Amino acid sequence: MTAPNEKPMKVLVVEDEPHLRKTLRLNLIARHYVVEEATDGEEALARAAISKPDLLLIDLGLPKLDGLDVIAAFRLWSSAPVLVLTARGSEADKVAALDLGADDYVTKPFGIDELFARIRALTRRSLDAATTLARVVTASFIVDLVKGHVTLTGGSRPHLTPIEWRLLDHLARNSGRLVAQRELLQAVWGPEYGTEANYLRVHLGHLRAKVEIDPSRPRHIVTEPGLGYRFLP
Repeated sequence: MTAPNEKPMKVLVVEDEPHLRKTLRLNLIARHYVVEEATDGEEALARAAISKPDLLLIDLGLPKLDGLDVIAAFRLWSSAPVLVLTARGSEADKVAALDLGADDYVTKPFGIDELFARIRALTRRSLDAATTLARVVTASFIVDLVKGHVTLTGGSRPHLTPIEWRLLDHLARNSGRLVAQRELLQAVWGPEYGTEANYLRVHLGHLRAKVEIDPSRPRHIVTEPGLGYRFLP
């Protein structure tokens, strides 16, 4: 939701189902977003090029041009958050969207409260990216992104290996957002990596053992099976 003195965020809604598109438009307007609409992939790219949205809300199953193709083209020139609306149950489709540059997704049917929680998380991340993010505070520990260390609630500082720190640093800088496995692998190990999911399981297991209160039931470094990881402050 936009504060009274802030410039309202512009959202491009790309959805070919009229009833859902209307529901999204009314709920966004009620929360003071500026809304533009497109009903197919080609129209989406044309409108995006003109309006430069602050957030792209897009269905994957679109006429004329598939949602995945729209995301790939949009990412060539825009870093605005992309939230995918999908009825596709396939894990592969969700992974493909994330790998192409989507930031998060919700699966249809979804609740409006869940949708706007995701939007708030993405827009917070977008605002953070525009400023210097110094610290991320959780109930269990504080991540100092400038000094490069973690402080537990009791005051102690666990020793993290370079890989563990790079994992935590990338996740913390993307708080609330689903970070795809491929993205995290490439951010930590390099662009030639992308399928070594076992690397993530092993090193994130070690990281959780050092920072989570109950590593077997992590509260802050959460796995979304088959897709990636989400940092929840």
